[in-house]
Amino acid sequence: MRHFLILFLFISLSATAQDYQAKIAAHREAYKQDFVTDGHSPLKENDLKNLHFFDPDSSYRIMAQVEVLKHEKVFKMPTVDGSSQEYYRYAKIKFTIQGQAIQMTLFKSTALSKNPKYKDYLFLPFTDETNSTETYGGGRYIDLDLKDIRNEMLELDFNKAYNPYCAYSAGYRCPVPPAENDLPLAIKAGEMKYSGEKKH
Repeated sequence: MRHFLILFLFISLSATAQDYQAKIAAHREAYKQDFVTDGHSPLKENDLKNLHFFDPDSSYRIMAQVEVLKHEKVFKMPTVDGSSQEYYRYAKIKFTIQGQAIQMTLFKSTALSKNPKYKDYLFLPFTDETNSTETYGGGRYIDLDLKDIRNEMLELDFNKAYNPYCAYSAGYRCPVPPAENDLPLAIKAGEMKYSGEKKH
């Protein structure tokens, strides 16, 4: 009976891992197709072969504790072209990854908040120790949603981290991740460096 339970548990875990890998694969396929359908995209169909990702790793999918901030002032987040965009700090998130206690900041765009379609959009720009080696030097982004916060908890999946458009082409106003979201570890999850030639 004990051997049966162990075997059942192993099969269940394997199935769960396969389901998760399939979920991330589907997410990445949709991500690629967005480049093709978006008229403002820097990439075309034949550029997609130059997109690369770390293998899906569920250890980078974690639950974070959310502390919503009050009375935060709007500030100008610098962009790579020397201009800025208006954001405010929406919440602090705390979690443990690779044995380290981490705190990051979730941001809200003032412009997007006025658009009913994006009023719940939360922005998580970050840098980590893979930048300029395995991943884009300017950091990466994760998109989140207010509705995903439940009981002051939020699922954070670094496997969904993606590059800003500036990783592929000049001419975009990509926000520069603030220093408060500079992680003191290597996040080997999500999108890697683009291997194509940068467009100008």
